[in-house]
Amino acid sequence: MPLADLRRKYEKDLLLESSLAPTPLEQFSKWFDEALHADVPEPNAMTLATVGANGRPSARIVLLKGLDERGLVFFTNYTSRKGQDLAAHPHASLLFFWQPLERQVRLEGLVEKISAAESDTYYNSRPLGSRIGAWVSPQSQPISREELEQRNAALSESLGMEPPRPEYWGGYRLKPEYVEFWQGRPSRLHDRLVYTLTAGQWNRSRLAP
Repeated sequence: MPLADLRRKYEKDLLLESSLAPTPLEQFSKWFDEALHADVPEPNAMTLATVGANGRPSARIVLLKGLDERGLVFFTNYTSRKGQDLAAHPHASLLFFWQPLERQVRLEGLVEKISAAESDTYYNSRPLGSRIGAWVSPQSQPISREELEQRNAALSESLGMEPPRPEYWGGYRLKPEYVEFWQGRPSRLHDRLVYTLTAGQWNRSRLAP
């Protein structure tokens, strides 16, 4: 089938202003719970888009690992490409796409490192292999598979069963300033409802699809 002929109808739900929660993170939590109960595959998978010092954008999938009134948390190597991007430009965008529900959420805002204590708590909750993996991988740097496996074997032996968190690995929190909820609708007349933070207050509006 030609790519131009790939189409699907969107008619599962609708999104009206009257149904929105007072704040975007409350609304996000509601939708996230619905995605969980709908058995959406990896509902916490999200696209993280950053901008490097050279002004070029970069995007990749990361996993949401924390959510509260302060924002959304993910973890990575601070020296990775995304970490270097955020050091140069500490603003980013997150995108969730829950295809079975025909829903999308876009969030934009300032990104900051979470506290060392918060990073320690999450790091220590991970499986042992993942904790050692944080030491093994010089993320985003060239490496052979053989070298990677050699480093894993050596560090698994030297670090033992209780490896500490590497100082270069930890969490970031995106503090939303713009959040858009998208619900697919028939005839491509989708619902796009937006929260925008202005002077500490959330304002809501509808965008044309």
